[in-house]
Amino acid sequence: MFSRKKFLPILALAFVLIACSPKEPELPPTPIGPQAGDERTDSTGIEQLWVPAGSFLRGTADTSSLDNPVWATREKLSEQPQHPVEITRGFWIDKTEVTNAQFQAFVEAGGYSDQQYWSPEGWQWLQQQEADSLPSECEESNLPDHPRVCVSWFEAEAYANWRGGRLPSEAEWEYAARGPDSSIYPWGNEWDETKANVVNSLAPMPVGSFPAGASWVGALDMAGNAMEWVNDWLDFNYYQLEEGTDPQGPAEGTKKVEKGGWWGSNPYVARSAYHHFEDPPEYKDAHIGFRIVTEAVE
Repeated sequence: MFSRKKFLPILALAFVLIACSPKEPELPPTPIGPQAGDERTDSTGIEQLWVPAGSFLRGTADTSSLDNPVWATREKLSEQPQHPVEITRGFWIDKTEVTNAQFQAFVEAGGYSDQQYWSPEGWQWLQQQEADSLPSECEESNLPDHPRVCVSWFEAEAYANWRGGRLPSEAEWEYAARGPDSSIYPWGNEWDETKANVVNSLAPMPVGSFPAGASWVGALDMAGNAMEWVNDWLDFNYYQLEEGTDPQGPAEGTKKVEKGGWWGSNPYVARSAYHHFEDPPEYKDAHIGFRIVTEAVE
């Protein structure tokens, strides 16, 4: 006959043994999708890096200590107020600035004669140019592994469309350079002239020549070598709106923002918060290049 009194001690012992048994360690969840800094090669053979969704502080909190050039005094104030920005969608960004060799592939594919890659404004600009004058050549832009400079914003936009990408927004570019820690320079908060082609430089250098200056995701030359076109129109008062989610900049304007320092410039303009402020989309010179971003594939 079943004895409840005899069974209870056995049941209690079983509970004790179960409670004292070592538990299987809980493994962290397996990450889904690419992680910060993961690399890929796009359909044209160009290396890109993954920038995950996240937040950072855009702009500069206190500009009083910044040793700015006289000509950048107005720009200095436009970096305020510093404010939090959330990038809600991850994206792929070129590891380096677009090179001459990479841009030449667009030229040879008939990019300058195919209207589908050009915005209406860009196509109108293109029709006003001498047929044999494009793409423009600079003394500094002849070597295949150097950044493609002497290119207008319209040309950079058309190339990005040909690649199946786009120019980054200023916020995306700054986030890819500064990261969640919102560092002053891509590598940290202290200027180091050995990490960028900026001070006392006489010309661009091959892209990726300063690996120690990489950003938090591994993007190279985001301070120096060539300044870079981004998608945004310029408005000196735009930061006063403190747009906090995927800001795209003003709806219209006359000048396009450029980011990152350039060869021969100075530490002030090499800061990731700096936005150059004087060039319309048709302008080009030997200091301005670009890189593109590509949307994530769902």
